[in-house]
Amino acid sequence: MTLRSALRKAPKSVALLIGPEGGFTDQELKLVCDAGATPVSLGPRILRTETAAVVTAALILYELENTSSY
Repeated sequence: MTLRSALRKAPKSVALLIGPEGGFTDQELKLVCDAGATPVSLGPRILRTETAAVVTAALILYELENTSSY
């Protein structure tokens, strides 16, 4: 699922989890999904950990501001 499509479902809250360079393990993903989270993708981009949080936070803010009229 893309970040945009997840945010357009009007979530009650958003938590941003940035994985390590190699990505999350299957066990880590299962734990997060079992807790009710929806994993999303930024597409084919591979971002450094240092920039991933900043870029994703900006995308979340942008999408939430643009979907508030739905």
